[in-house]
This record gives sequence, structure tokens and C-alpha cells, in this order.
Amino acid sequence: MTAECGFAGSPLARALIGERAQPVLLFVEGAAGVGKSHLLQELADLPETADAARSWWRCGASGGAPHEDEHPNTPTLWLVDDVHRADGGELLRLRQMLEALPPGSAAVVTYRSEELPVPGLPLGDAPMAYPSRMTVLRHRLGPWDEARVRRAARQALGEGCSPEMVRTLHELTGGVPRVVVDLLTELGERPAFGGTVAEVERAAAPVRLAELVLSRTRALAPEDRPVVWAAAVLDGAAGRNELLAVSGLGPGPGNAALLRALQGAALTELGEDRYGFPVPLAASAVRASLPGPVRQDLHRRAAKALGRRQPVPWATVADHHRAAGQSRKWINAVERAAKSAAASSRHQEAITLLERTLATPGLAPQVRARLAPLLARSAVTGLRSDQTVEVLAQIVQDASLPAAVRGELRLDLGLMLCNQMGRYPEGWRALETAAAELHEVRPGLAARAMGALSSPFWPGNSIDVHREWLVKAMAAADASGDDTMRTAVLANRVALATSCAETDAWELVRRLPRDTTDTARAGQAARGLCNAADSAVWLGLHERASDLLAEGRELSARSGAPYFEHNALGAQLLQEWWTGHWPGLARRCEDFVAATADMPLIASDAYVVRGLLALAQGDWGEAASWLSQRGTFGREDLPVPLATTAAGALTRLALARQEVQAAADCARAAWAVVAGKGVWPWAAELAPWAVEALVRAGEGATAQAMVQDFAQGLGPGQAPAARAALTWSRAVLAETTAAARDRRDGLLRAAELYRVAAAAYEKLPRPYPRTLTAEGAARCVLAADTDGPGQGEHDAAPPEPATDLTSVPMAVAELEACAQRFTVLGAVWDAARTRALLRTRHPAKKGRPPGRPSHADELSPREAEVAQLAVSGLTNREIAVTLHLSPRTVEQHIARAMRKTRALSRRDLARRLDVDSETVSVPLPTRDGHPVRASEIC
Repeated sequence: MTAECGFAGSPLARALIGERAQPVLLFVEGAAGVGKSHLLQELADLPETADAARSWWRCGASGGAPHEDEHPNTPTLWLVDDVHRADGGELLRLRQMLEALPPGSAAVVTYRSEELPVPGLPLGDAPMAYPSRMTVLRHRLGPWDEARVRRAARQALGEGCSPEMVRTLHELTGGVPRVVVDLLTELGERPAFGGTVAEVERAAAPVRLAELVLSRTRALAPEDRPVVWAAAVLDGAAGRNELLAVSGLGPGPGNAALLRALQGAALTELGEDRYGFPVPLAASAVRASLPGPVRQDLHRRAAKALGRRQPVPWATVADHHRAAGQSRKWINAVERAAKSAAASSRHQEAITLLERTLATPGLAPQVRARLAPLLARSAVTGLRSDQTVEVLAQIVQDASLPAAVRGELRLDLGLMLCNQMGRYPEGWRALETAAAELHEVRPGLAARAMGALSSPFWPGNSIDVHREWLVKAMAAADASGDDTMRTAVLANRVALATSCAETDAWELVRRLPRDTTDTARAGQAARGLCNAADSAVWLGLHERASDLLAEGRELSARSGAPYFEHNALGAQLLQEWWTGHWPGLARRCEDFVAATADMPLIASDAYVVRGLLALAQGDWGEAASWLSQRGTFGREDLPVPLATTAAGALTRLALARQEVQAAADCARAAWAVVAGKGVWPWAAELAPWAVEALVRAGEGATAQAMVQDFAQGLGPGQAPAARAALTWSRAVLAETTAAARDRRDGLLRAAELYRVAAAAYEKLPRPYPRTLTAEGAARCVLAADTDGPGQGEHDAAPPEPATDLTSVPMAVAELEACAQRFTVLGAVWDAARTRALLRTRHPAKKGRPPGRPSHADELSPREAEVAQLAVSGLTNREIAVTLHLSPRTVEQHIARAMRKTRALSRRDLARRLDVDSETVSVPLPTRDGHPVRASEIC
């Protein structure tokens, strides 16, 4: 209301600041509940008018009007409320007062325009004799917009209000402030209010709103009330003919009744030939006041009237048939509504309607047999929570259903359990049973079930088992003669072949029918393209992945398959992570997680990417939480490549925390999963960290066997990311197992392997692993120099040529470049670790004055570095390990940083260091005043 007060207060203040100022009359109009009385109080409290007298006048109140001599010869602010309630005598006195308003005075007059005896004339039908010196203004108060409703909801219910809940609240209340506040108060009083849309939709009209609409309806003549009842049953803006048809009144009586309902403000005009309640929630109060038989007749006529619309709103028609007690017509309308929604790719609408219908007690088996397949088809293609799964699980137990129907439902149930719920053992059993049930009666659907069983992403079965199912699926699809099922099985072939980097994989991708006009085939082709794009991302074929992602998402949207489109969005996040497009990536991951909250498995890519970002940025607590799917799923339930990647990151995190045995245990368990599956490209994100963990835990032989298995398992296919990871793993093995007698040679061999891996990652491109491996090469050179006889960086021997990659100067230069590249990416922890290693070997710069530089009033470089790691979430011990400092030294640096920035806590220190939610503020390297990209740093 502050903005309204500001608008209205300025002319009033000008009128009241001087005795000779022209008087001002301000009319404030607005419907019931928009805040007119609240505005009057705000105007009365204006500090600019503190010297003026106030005179309150509430029309129609028992106290009557103020005495005329209440404030003689004194600048007065008259505050007149509810003029629509004034009788003839009161209006006369008010007019006389306003016409004689002296200089230096002002008046504010409020009224409900819909309740004026004469529309548009708040002071009666006789013209007013306004003095020529008087300024007369009109201001209309309207409802709140959605943003203002959101603020009110958060004030009343907290920050957990979802955008969908706020939108529903705004729609139902019409944004009328009084109704919004009353409804929020009622919702806030509920002990178990969860902030869901359904809870808001089930809310009854607040007391004040119900009394207002029922009293206005009651004020009409009995023969006119059915037109208001009709509007309540139609529950939305309706045309005149529909209102009259539902009311049961003829054209003549109906028109007259509608006019009187509008005049009495029981209804309002919402648009051209559109009538209803200004506050949609009011309709529920009117419906609740009607006797059952009357209400049923109104619903029956409403179903008939809406059936004449084009297109027919079948879901609404179904609701009216059900409320009218017309069961057969209700089911027919539900079926038509579901088919219409699915045909228009509005799968969520179809799912909601069918779930509600199938949950009805006592539904006949033949009705379930008709509706359940519709639900299953939309659920597999759309997005939904486990509610659909439970409905289908109950239906497939119905022995009265035909075997073909049960098999079809079980197929869709199995697909949902595996693809959308992560309940793989249950889903696998359902798909195996469905394949057996459908093999003779529906070979096409049997092929679909067998094709699903060929998917290698699920944990628990080896690639050989999946290949056996694929052979069966291809035979069943050919036997069915169904082109859609052939395309579905081809999509499964694509998924398996591209995951394993088989030599004919991309030829299979080219065979997917992109240009088909058949929506079902197009949806299966979209699934194949999205699966191929996902595989290309994992394999490191990023340019090909970009093309396939764009093509798959476009075809998914065109064919109405949001589930496949969401899978492509997950692959896009992985693509951005690996190719170094980190700005804004954390927020995109979080938005994806929020958008798929009902089905968190779909967002598992986003969880993992968000965890990888947190690890690189040093926020280790958040990293562990995100990599563990924040408790929504166990890692064992994730698709194998994601589970393996998360395990690799958690192994690395444990190593960084010096928890060597925990790192080895995590690596060993994850390696068993990927080895049991046999899709070796998926070992790429685990192998280097697993090798390091096992060697450091004293299991060098096991680490050596891992590298050998990885090399043998890759085969001849195109898997550049896995081959780079294999070289990286060999480098780690060489570095960590270098024997004491040939440590220098072993470290230099490791350095060379690290360089080969870095070059491979640069070619992909994957800037983060490229920088990690380049750092490894420099680290090994420095370590070899320390151990080598007579080759230390401070020896008297002349420096090695700059082209010698084993020279200390070259290693130092490479570490400096790595620190810069990490900084550009936003990998705060990695940058700090690399700079700490540099400080152990980097010679002091020439020409620096002796002694320590003074940083009395600002943070020293070391204090800033420690502070950045502290606010990112690392403990003092973890910072000490990263920077090669003692915990006591870290504690002192943090204390000085807090003193110099005047921070009250680590959280406050983050704010004062200008640390945002995605990355710690780190100075970026520049060239000619412009930031340098990671790929440009040599």
C-alpha cells in the first residue's frame, strides 16, 4: 500500500501545508477488500500533514457524521469512508461540507463502485457544485499482482512458498488484498500445511469473502438467484448464453436476472460477454450453500452447455458429469479428455485426470481396463511422481484384466520404475514378466520390453546379458511388423552401441528416422538421439554431442516426449561441465533439480555436476551432499556412469581429507560395479582416483590390475575421454609406485604420461582434467628434481635448455599457467593447491626489498587465499593440508582476515570478500586489461 499512499499523499500534503493552498478532494474507488480503509489510515499518518486536524467520517455508521463546527477555522483533513453506504440525508450533509471545503483543507472519499446506488456517481445523481479553486482527483485501487502476493505469502508462511503455489493463490483470490491476507492466515493456522498447490485449491472461501458473496446473492429476488448459482457451478468466466442455459431460466427472465445480479454486485463483468465472480474463490462458497439436488441439476446442465464449446473442454465436462451423478458419461468424458490431452502432448494433464479417476473406489474392472493403458502411456512419456507407479502396481494385480492389458501395463510400469524412479530390481522383474506375458499376444510390445532390458545404464547385469536381450528384441520387433517397435528397438541398439563405443555405433544413429510424420516413431527416434548424445558426452565426442543434443531436444519437443527432453537437458549439464562452461552452471543444475523435484532420478546428472563444481570450488561439505544425491537416491541406484563418476569424485574428496582407507573402500566398490557391467568407457572418471587411493592404501598390485583391465576393456572403439583417462591412470601409477632406487626415472616417466594425457584432454577439449594432468606433470618434474643428484634448482650447474620439458623452470612456468587456468574456471581449491606447491619451489623475485611486505590494513595474498578457502567450506585442517601449512597458522590467518575485514563470522567474511553462491571471488589473470580464457593460457 505504500505506493498507493505515495500517489495519493502528494496533493493532500500540498493542500494542507499552507492556509491559502487550494483545497483538494480525492475520490478513492475500489472493490471490497482492496485496501481503501487501509489507505485512509496511511494518509492520516502522513508526517507532512501532522499540523492539520483529522476528521473521520464513516458513512452508514451509527455515530453519524461529525459536527460541522468540530474543527472551525483549522486546516482539516477529512477522511470519509464507505460513501456507498450513505443514505440521502448523509449524502446531503457530505455534499455541503465538500462544496464549502476551505483553503488549506483536503478530503478523501472512498467507495465501492460496484455498490453505488447510481453507477459512477459516488455523491448522488445531482451534479456537484465544486468550487472553481478546488482540485478534484480520482484514484482507483486494484488487486495485487503476483509479485505482491508472493511477498505476502512469504511473510505469512516463510520462504518455502513455491511459484506454483503463489500463482494458484493469486488466481483464486483475484489478488484482492483482504482475501489474500485472510486465506494466508487460515492456511498458516493449519498444523500440517505443506505449501502445496493442492492444499490451496482445497481451501474454502474465507469468512469475510463468503459472507459478502452470500449476502449479495441473498439480496436478489429468489427468481434471480439461479443465474448466480450457474456462475458458481461453471466456476469461471462464462458467456451470457451459457449462464442462462445452466441456470434453467429462459432468455427473457434470464436476461433480467443477469442484469439485477450485476447491479447488486453478486456478479461482475469480467470481459466481453464474460461474467462471473471477481474473486474466483467466492464460487465455492455459493456452491456449498446449494442443496444437493439443485447442485446436481446445475452440473448436468453445465456438462451439456460446455459440450457445445469448440474445442470441448472434456476434463471439465467430466467433472460436471461426475458431480451430476452421471457415471457412464463421466467415464466417457474422462477417456476423451485423456486422449485429447495426450494427442496434444499435455501428458501431465492426462496423468492427473486418470490417476484421480482410477483411484475412485468401486470402479468397474472394464473401466480400469480402458483407462489404465492411457495412464501408463502418458506416464512413460511424461513426468510424474511415484503416485502413478503405485496406481499401476495395484492395477496389474487385478486378475480380472485381460492378459494383454496386464502385460501392457506391466511394461509401462517397468519402464517407469527403471527410468523415472530408480527402482531397478523391481523394474527389471516387471519387464521380464511383461516380455513373457506379451510374447504371444502382443509381439510388438514384447519387443519393447525386451529392448528396455537391453539398456546398459541400469546396475546389476553385465553387458552380455543386455546384448542377449537386444537380440531377442530385434527378432520380436521384426516378427511384429510394427515400424514403431522397430524404431524403439533401434533406439535401444543405439544406446548400447554408443555406450560401448562399438565401431558401427554412429551408423546406427544415422538410421534413426528423424523426418517421420508418425508421432510415435518420432518419439522413439528422439529417445535414440538423446541416448546417443548422452553417450557422446561420456565418450568425449563433444562436438558430435552438441549436434545430437540439439537434434534430440528439438525432436523430443516436436513429438511431445518431455521425459526424453529432460534426459537431454541432463546430458547438456555434463557437456558444460567437461567443456569448461562453468559460469552459471551451478544455478542451472539447481534449477533443474527444483523443476524435477517429483522425480529426482531425472535430475541425477544435475546432482553430480553440482557436486563436481562444489568439489573444485572447495565447498567439500556441499560436494559430498550433492554427489550423494542429497539423500534422494543411494549411489547404488544411479545409472552406472553417473554412479561411477560420483564415486570417483568422492574418492578424490576422501584423499584430499587424508582419509586413505575410506577412499580405497569407495574406489574398490565402484570399480566392482563398472567391471561387472563391462562398459569400460564409464570407468574414465573413476580410474585415476581409484589407482591413487589403492596405491596409497598399500594395494599397488590391485591398482596395477585395474589399469590392465581398463586397457583391455576399452577395445578398438572411439572413446577419446576414456583413453585420456587410461593414460592419466598410468601416470598416477608411475608416480605413486616409483621405487626408491629409480624414483627420479619413475617420476619423469610419470611426468611424460601426464603430458600425453593433458594433450589428449586439450584436444577433446576438457580444460579441467587437462589442467589437472598438466599440474601432475609439473609436480613430478619438481619431485624428480628434489630426488635427483646434483639437479636441484639452486645447484651451481647451468640451467637446462628452456625446451627441456624436465627442467625446473619449465615445470614452474607450467604450474603458474595451471594456477591461472584453475582460477579462470573457478576451481578455487585447485588454484590454491597449485599456488601452494609453487611457493615451495618458486625462487624469490629479484629486487624485492628485504623483510616481509607490509599488509597492515589489507589482506596479504596468503590471508586472502586462506580466507577464500575458509568461506568456501573447508575446515582449518583441510586448508592446512591443501596449502601445506599447520592448522595453527591457518587459524591465525583467518583471525587476521576477520579482523581486517571486520567480519563477525565466517559467513560474514564471505559477504565481505564478495563471495557469491557459485564461486569464490578470485582475481582473474588479464591481458591488456581483459580477462584471459583458460584455453588461452599457455
